[in-house]
Amino acid sequence: MPAKFYDASSREFLREERHGTSTPSIPASRSGRGAVLPALSHTTSAQSYPSRPGRIVSVSAPAGTSDILARLVGQWLSERLGQPFVIENRPGAGGNIAAELVAKAPPDGYTLLLLGSNAMISATLYDKLNYNLLRDIAPVASISRESPIMLVHPSVPTKTVSEFIAYAKANPGKINMASAGIGSGPHMAGELFKMMAGVDVTHVPYRGGGPALVDLLSGQVQLMFPGIPASIAYIRAGSLRPLAVTTATRSHLLPDIPTVGEFVPGYEASTVFGIAAPTGTPAGIIHRLNKEISAGLAHPELRGRLADLGGEVLASSPADFAKLIAVEIEKWAKVVKFSGAKPN
Repeated sequence: MPAKFYDASSREFLREERHGTSTPSIPASRSGRGAVLPALSHTTSAQSYPSRPGRIVSVSAPAGTSDILARLVGQWLSERLGQPFVIENRPGAGGNIAAELVAKAPPDGYTLLLLGSNAMISATLYDKLNYNLLRDIAPVASISRESPIMLVHPSVPTKTVSEFIAYAKANPGKINMASAGIGSGPHMAGELFKMMAGVDVTHVPYRGGGPALVDLLSGQVQLMFPGIPASIAYIRAGSLRPLAVTTATRSHLLPDIPTVGEFVPGYEASTVFGIAAPTGTPAGIIHRLNKEISAGLAHPELRGRLADLGGEVLASSPADFAKLIAVEIEKWAKVVKFSGAKPN
């Protein structure tokens, strides 16, 4: 039976049957994870996997980008592997609640994480965490790279990034930059811009991207770096002015909009998403999950849904995804230090 996916244009979700499913319990500790087991145990577990329902933990509330991606991947895996993968939403604390839950879950392939850049930012934004992203989370497969977009209220008298930089330098501290919260992707994209362009704008954090966009539309704040899907309707209506996308290449959704890097050489800010598992998950299970997810990313319908979300397909091996996570952690650590950001 053909897979059915979330339709980003109509915001209709896949319906999941949660009744009768169970999720594995979370142990108080991970003692014994390093014990030596017979070589056949990993092979056997990979061959019989999955024998029961699994779950994908999302760092966002329903309708958030992480949630939508988790549902797309969960539906695909359910179809391919013959067992349901239900979505469990655990928003809050910059993604740390979800990441810690998965880090401490049994490493058996039945608890997966929809990992995003917020966890890579949080790795250095938070002084003390009860898990270590590089040590306790095993990368499985990257999924997509999403592009924020640099938007200004129409009252700002600039139409290009170069004009905005000149205007900001002539009015230091007078431009207010909204974000979805301290340490969020839009916040860090803006701080990276401040750092590389040498401008002084005032950060105004909100409790979520929705309220921030509302105040940008009203002119209470003048600048924001939201995701394209959340703002494209306002762009097309002329309510907000796009200056540039923040990825290294232009977006297929707005091909006429330049990149920030065309004006500020070397600038790049994107939101990376992928699937991860607890460290210690058998290599055979990780390999199988990677193989199935990669097949999904090559499927025209799933690729189309990712395109609707403004994402660029980002398929990789577990090893390459691990390298990308390490690079992103190092990159955002410098921005966190520059900004002086501290979690609420």
